[in-house]
Parts: sequence; structure tokens; C-alpha cells
Amino acid sequence: MLEEVERWLPRRSWSVSDRPLERVLAAKRGTTVSVVLPALNEEATVGDIVGVIRRELMTGAVPLVDELVVIDSGSTDRTAEVAAAAGARVVARDDILPRIPAVPGKGEVLWRSLMVTSGEVVCFVDADLKDFSADFVTGIVGPLLTDPDVDFVKAMYDRPFGDTPGQGGRVTELVARPLLNLHWPRLAGFVQPLGGEYAARRSLLERLPFPVGYGVELGLLVDALHTVGLDALAQVDVGVRKHRHQDGQALGRMAAAIYRTAQLRLSRGHLVRPRLTQFERGENGFVPHTYAVDTEERPPMAEITEYARRRVA
Repeated sequence: MLEEVERWLPRRSWSVSDRPLERVLAAKRGTTVSVVLPALNEEATVGDIVGVIRRELMTGAVPLVDELVVIDSGSTDRTAEVAAAAGARVVARDDILPRIPAVPGKGEVLWRSLMVTSGEVVCFVDADLKDFSADFVTGIVGPLLTDPDVDFVKAMYDRPFGDTPGQGGRVTELVARPLLNLHWPRLAGFVQPLGGEYAARRSLLERLPFPVGYGVELGLLVDALHTVGLDALAQVDVGVRKHRHQDGQALGRMAAAIYRTAQLRLSRGHLVRPRLTQFERGENGFVPHTYAVDTEERPPMAEITEYARRRVA
């Protein structure tokens, strides 16, 4: 590990208990906070997450979160209905910036969320979390309110796989961590570089391009490093993260997209074929299925005309 990272780790790695809620609230001083949940068919969990945030962080006694928005990216279940009933403002992905046709992908949803939120601090939380705790929000928002030198905060946590502790995050260990250690060693200290729970200042997010798909977490982390430097990045231990796990083939597609995102940042020159072929056993043997993994990217939101007009207004 680089000496710079060894020095960074104890200085920019905290536990949620290091900043009691009272201290975080006292440091808010009028800074507005938006929480965004990107959601696609998450009716089983999104309501509980929204309910916890509403009850514990959006009351007269604890006014930490100013707006809570669920961006529904085309759910076919009751995600939008459940989220609204629990107290979130629900916005359909396709209703945001309609002049730019939406494409599938989590990063697309996060990018568009900047257009329909107003908080100076934006906190992203995945909508498939189980046994959700408000610590996921207070932990990563806290440093942005108490330390003006911090611009971007990732959550870190244990990720059990079923009943086995510490075995989640397979794409992190097999793809993202090797990529970061080899090509961006200054980011080698992040425990959960692909985690979906992170918060940042809007002034930073609006300057970053957003990969539209699975590569968004790695892309934002790498670009934040180059934009504001390592000392402006931090991580907070929020305990244990339980969520819905994907199957091996879905993870393969995720890994390919993450590699593609890294490749785009390493070189804008010749690129390998952005396709991934996987196999499934059919009645007559193995059947190939080929998927596109070309990771389209959205430009920094500050370059979007509608966003600029909104800021002026």
C-alpha cells in the first residue's frame, strides 16, 4: 500500500459512532440534505427504508434529511405505490429530462436524480437493503456536515452471503479491488468501492460524468479522486449490509461493465469489443447469450441546459 494511503486510512476512515447524531445535527447549520433511492422492482424493501428515514431523520426533533426521493426506473411491481405510501416523493425516471431518451441502468437514474433534487449534500442509498438502519444515512452524511474539507463519503460494512459472514461483494474482490490496486493505487484503501451507499456535495457531483450502468460507483470514485484529491474522500463503517444477491451470470455482466468503465478511464484510444458472451444449458447443450457491456456515460450535469437554467432561477 502506498504511504499516502497508509496516512489517509486513519485520517479519513471513521465509524458511525464517531459522530453522534446530536453533533451531526448541530453541524448542519442550514445545509440541505437530499436522500435518493434508485429503485427497480423493490416493493419488498423500499417501503421499510423510506419509513425508517421518515421516522428517524425527518422529524421536528431530528430534521437531518430535507427531501427523500425515490427514482422509479420502470418497475413492474408496486415499488412506486409502496414508496409513496411510506412517505417518499416518487419520480419516474422517464419524466426527468424527457428530451434525452433514458437508457437502462442505475447510473442513469443517479445522474437524472440531480435534476429533481435540491440538497447541497446528496446521499444515495440502494433500495434493496434489508434490516435498514438510519446509520447508513447519518454515517455518510455526517463527515460532509462536520468537515468542510471532505467532499465524497462511501459507506463501508460487512457483507454476509446468506449465513456466511464476509463473503458478499464478489465482484468487488474479483474485479474492482484488483483494478483499483493496479491502476489507481491511491484508492486501494476503500473497503467497499462498489457499495451503493455514498454521499457527496452537489458541487462535486454536478461536475462528474456518470456511467449509466453498473460502472457508476467505480467511475464516480475514480473521477472524484482526480477532481478533488484523495484527502477529500472518506469512508465510514456503518456495520452490516444485507441485500438481495444476484446470480453468477448477472455478476459476470456487472464485472464486464465495471472493467469497461475502468478501461475508458485508462485510455480513450482503441477499445476491445464491448460484448460479453455467457452460456446457459439448454435442451441440446450449452446455448450462448451475448450481451452489450458498452458503458455509455452522461456528461457532467453542470453542462445540461435545463440544469443550468434551474440553478439561475
